[in-house]
Amino acid sequence: MLTKRAGLKLATAFAALMIAGTAQAAEKLRLLTWADYAPKEVVDQFTKETGIEVEITLSNNEEMISKLRATQGAGFDLVQPSQDRIAGPQTEFGIYKPLDLSKIRSDQFIASMLESTKKNTTVDGKVYGVPHIWGTDGLVVNTKAAPKVADYNDLCDPALAGKTSFRSKRPALIAFAFANGMNPFASYGDAKAYAAMMEKVGAKLAECKKNVKFFWDGKDQLLNALRSGEIVAAMAWDTGGWKLNSENADIKFIAPKSGALGWVDTFAIPAKGRNDEAAYKWINFNMRPEIAAKVAASAGNFTASNGADKLMQGKLKDQFADSFPKTAIDNIKWYPAVPAGIEEIEGKVLDRLKAGS
Repeated sequence: MLTKRAGLKLATAFAALMIAGTAQAAEKLRLLTWADYAPKEVVDQFTKETGIEVEITLSNNEEMISKLRATQGAGFDLVQPSQDRIAGPQTEFGIYKPLDLSKIRSDQFIASMLESTKKNTTVDGKVYGVPHIWGTDGLVVNTKAAPKVADYNDLCDPALAGKTSFRSKRPALIAFAFANGMNPFASYGDAKAYAAMMEKVGAKLAECKKNVKFFWDGKDQLLNALRSGEIVAAMAWDTGGWKLNSENADIKFIAPKSGALGWVDTFAIPAKGRNDEAAYKWINFNMRPEIAAKVAASAGNFTASNGADKLMQGKLKDQFADSFPKTAIDNIKWYPAVPAGIEEIEGKVLDRLKAGS
């Protein structure tokens, strides 16, 4: 028969085991990410290997920053902002925490892309982001219906009135600046000069507005309009163009003459994330070539994983080669970090554009 003391010890030990088991079962990674970056197959494999559940919230750059600002960096354990949206918001709002690079398998990354992203996400000597998915903004064109479209300004051709589209977001301002002989990135350090440049670009877009069927917001809205012929040319991501090209060979993603805009979506840890260890495990898991290839197939873009491209299927490889000959790759305009105050300048121009004035 158990003594009272022995029984108490046994009950205490059992309770401790129950608490530990509950804690392990409840371990969770709260991920704020883009659509298609965390496919179910990959999430299920991660949970099977680690025991960590993944709670996914889909978002975009503007919403990510807004959510983290509202909570001072709480609510999520890992987020995926673009590399140009880290240094500025961190300087202004302190919404991220520095990465412990010793916990990241750097050998799994394409070295040049890792170093470039680390540089672009460094604030006060500390790194806040590492690369994951990369791609470009350019032109998605029905080459049969709009054979002359080769640069952003061609979306304003009177012959295409009511048949084109772009987002009323900052990429349109950047793209049309380059297409009209300006270099917005070179003016990031001069707010006055940048504001004057954006006013010129805003005037150009206001003139072009009569050509725009709608300012697209959701990806499905744009793709369906291109499928139906309602839209024949648009500024959009390469993935959308390649998806439509798989359905209709006349629709292609074209790198504009003035240069496609290159972006890199990262891994970053919020300032008040609760499970950093799970975040690092997710990063290292996702950068394994065989896992990265699955994510790339879901997202339709290439990743910063070293070797994942060799595991990609042939169709995407062929589409990439068709859209990006070497000269087009060399001409990509990669987004640098956005300085504080720049987006406020852009926002005023975009607000007037959307309002029609």
